[in-house]
Amino acid sequence: RAFCAGYDLKQFAERAGAHQQAPVWDPVKDYRGMRRNTDDFFTLWRSLKPTVCKVHGYAVAGGSDIALSCDLVVMAEDARIGYMPARVWGCPTTAMWVYRLGAEKAKRMLLTGDTIDGRRAAEWGLVLEAVPAVELDARVEELADRVAGVPINQLVMQKLMINQAYDNMGLHGTQILATLFDGITRHSPEGRWFQELAAARGFHEAVEWRDSGRWIPDALSIATALERSHEGLDTGVREVFALLGEREKRVDGREHIGPEREREALLERIRRLQIGRQQHETEVGLRRHHGEEVAEKAPRTSLQLRS
Repeated sequence: RAFCAGYDLKQFAERAGAHQQAPVWDPVKDYRGMRRNTDDFFTLWRSLKPTVCKVHGYAVAGGSDIALSCDLVVMAEDARIGYMPARVWGCPTTAMWVYRLGAEKAKRMLLTGDTIDGRRAAEWGLVLEAVPAVELDARVEELADRVAGVPINQLVMQKLMINQAYDNMGLHGTQILATLFDGITRHSPEGRWFQELAAARGFHEAVEWRDSGRWIPDALSIATALERSHEGLDTGVREVFALLGEREKRVDGREHIGPEREREALLERIRRLQIGRQQHETEVGLRRHHGEEVAEKAPRTSLQLRS
C-alpha cells in the first residue's frame, strides 16, 4: 500500500514511551536514540553501493527520511511525499530536504508540513523522476541495470566524490542540529499538547487537528497552569481538552475556541492561576530560608471554563 508511512507515532503519542520523556527530560538520551535511527537511514547514503529507491503510495514523515537518503529516487506519479510532523512534534533528522530542494522549496515543505505528489517532486528536483504507477517497476529495473553496467570502482569513486561535496556543505552538522531539534519538538509546550491530545482522544484526532490549519488552542496554557497548580495532567488536561473540543464543535470562526472576550477572560484566569503558583513558590522559598517546615503541595486553585 505504501513505501513507508514513517515511525509508529500512534504508539508513541497515545502512551508514554521512549520518544516522550517526563517534563524534566534528558536531551542527550533522546539524541542518542534518534541519532541511531538517523545513522541507520543514512547507511543508504554512506554505503559504497549505489542505492535506488522506488516509491509507491506514501513516503511520508520518517519514510521520507529513508527515501531521501537513497542516491536515486523514482516515484509513481500519484505517490506522495512530505514531512507532516514539521507542523508539530517532529523535525526531519536526515535534513535532506534542503540539500535536495534548496532553501526556498525546502521551507515551503517544512513550514507547512504539506505533501506533494510524484509529478511535483520530480518537477522540483526532489526526486529523479516520476512515472505512471504501472510503469514504476520496469523503470526502476531499467535504471538499476544501467547503473550495474559501470565498473564497481567507478561507481564507488563517483559516489564518494559527490557525497564529499555535500559533507563540505555541512551535511553532518546540519543532521546533528536536526536530530536535537526533533527531540525538542516532542518536548516543547506544543509538542506536549499534541501528545496529551493524542493520549486523551486518539492519535488520529490529534493529527486531524494538526493538519487542519487550526491553531494550537489555549488548552496549552491551561495545561501548563494546571500542571503548575498541581491539579494534575492525568485528569485535568483531559477534562480541559474535552471541554475545548466540545466548544470547538459548537463555535464557528477562525479561532475555533470562542469569542475574543471569552478567550481573553480565559487567559486572564490562567494568568491569575500562574501568579498564584509563583507567589506560593516565593513564600515556600522564604519559609525554607528561615528554617520553617512547609507543605510541598501548592494550594488547589479552580479554573472553570464556561461553554
